[in-house]
Amino acid sequence: MQKNIAGGVNVVQLHELKPNKGARKKPTRKGQGVGSGLGKTAGRGQKGQKARSGGGVRPGFEGGQMPLQRRLPKRGFSNAPFKKEIIAINLDMLNRFDNGAVITPETLLEARVIKKTGDGVKILGQGELEKSLTVQAHAFSKAAAEKIVAAGGKAEVI
Repeated sequence: MQKNIAGGVNVVQLHELKPNKGARKKPTRKGQGVGSGLGKTAGRGQKGQKARSGGGVRPGFEGGQMPLQRRLPKRGFSNAPFKKEIIAINLDMLNRFDNGAVITPETLLEARVIKKTGDGVKILGQGELEKSLTVQAHAFSKAAAEKIVAAGGKAEVI
């Protein structure tokens, strides 16, 4: 039942929603007798690899012809096994520490500024530093190092 609210607008209640007639079609039940139209072989045809249970060919198989992924030349280079994971944080993240504090990757981890140290921590120059801090990290951007020194702190590479 639809409710009539202020302004004469009819509102459909959530429990009254249902799809239109014919909007939802039942799936075809295959192999349910000859009268169903898809009985006996269930639309798979007679015999052959695709008619068997579990039958068919793997993705990319082209009937014995050299498949496309093997015909195309290999390109590029992957450095994955030797990749270094450098964790980058911006200067404005360091404002949460007290004035004169010594900040190392371990203190950043304890303060939950970073989730892991990875292969190193790099400080980037986005934002402003309002406190005088001694920051020890594996790398600094040029802008970050300048801003730390300008705020009266020190940028030390470890």
